[in-house]
Amino acid sequence: MLSNVSASVLTSSPAPATVPPTRRLAWLLARAHLKKRRTQNGLTVAGIAVGVAVLIAALSLTNGFTGALISATLQASPHLSVQPYTPSGQNKAAEQQLRQMDEVAAFTPFVADKALLTRPADEFREAGTDFSTLFGVGSEAADVLELRPEEGELLRSLEGGEILLGAALARNIGAYPGESINLLNSAQQRREMTVKGVFHTGNYLIDSGYAFTNLATLQELQGTGNISGYQIRLHDPEAAPAVGAALASRLPYAATPWQSLYGTLLDQLNLQKQVIGFVVFLIVIVAAFGIANVMTLAVFEKTQEIAILRAIGATQGIITQTFLLEGLILGLSGLVLGNLLGLAVAGYFTWRPFQIPGDLYFITTLPVEVRLSDLLWVNAVGLLTTLLAALIPARRAAAIEPARIIR
Repeated sequence: MLSNVSASVLTSSPAPATVPPTRRLAWLLARAHLKKRRTQNGLTVAGIAVGVAVLIAALSLTNGFTGALISATLQASPHLSVQPYTPSGQNKAAEQQLRQMDEVAAFTPFVADKALLTRPADEFREAGTDFSTLFGVGSEAADVLELRPEEGELLRSLEGGEILLGAALARNIGAYPGESINLLNSAQQRREMTVKGVFHTGNYLIDSGYAFTNLATLQELQGTGNISGYQIRLHDPEAAPAVGAALASRLPYAATPWQSLYGTLLDQLNLQKQVIGFVVFLIVIVAAFGIANVMTLAVFEKTQEIAILRAIGATQGIITQTFLLEGLILGLSGLVLGNLLGLAVAGYFTWRPFQIPGDLYFITTLPVEVRLSDLLWVNAVGLLTTLLAALIPARRAAAIEPARIIR
């Protein structure tokens, strides 16, 4: 095909007006190359498409896993906690300040402690024992935490001597709603507690380690009227660091946003996403080498035709544009097909979520979250990679010396 294009240019009138414009000539030559090697070009496009599709699907699944894990974690954790620098009771001025802030959805005073929970043995079961992080909270805690409605109602209605256990913690102890268990806190104070019920977040670390009682009960066990601080729910959880800094500048309180509390977890999840993205992106790089191989072969096969074109006036720029156009067309075709395949895979897993062990990963299904930012950078980097792969044979073709080849 390229020979025909060259011959037609050679036999045409020598007048400059008959020479095709630069862009049109580069397009004609690129199209001729692509039609010549349809099978190889198709395999190259397929390789890019598979790499992009796998990358989009992997990132979407990773985003879904991260979002689900954070959501499960925040069900039994506040978005922001503030603690006084010196022990004190409830601060009316601080509470008024919290009520006036538009970012705050709800708040509750709390007392935190460590406790050993035991269930006495009976004729059918051995004794059960486990440690827990115990929170004494007010009735407003049902609005601060994101428990299920029936579990939130149990939390709201906690009375003196009643305790709400995480589902895994209750299993470890062997305690059921309505049974009595013994509590020993960090101050070595003992009390018999009645299990009000259990809650389930899906995060095993929380379900196996958290328990709630009402504020007065834990204050009585500690022998003080002080509180540990306030737990706060925000309309936007991502704003927790900014809201915490604003509160710390106005009140004598130290602020702990959930991002700081679970910073290690977030860092691990971000690192996991980066590693997965890098490893999968290697598929796209391998496919880009396919573009370089196809175009390098085209340069060797069409060396004489390229020399003839150079001899009749085609500049190095035209030859470079020709091969860059080929790489651009192959790259764009692979990216478009890869995006469609990747979104199709993400849609399939949205329709039929992938099942995973809940005790190991905290959640039972792997949700999907497709982000526009991921699509943009995948396509931008993929296109840049394919163009760089096309640049090497393009420069090689443009460097051909017509006089030496024709001789």
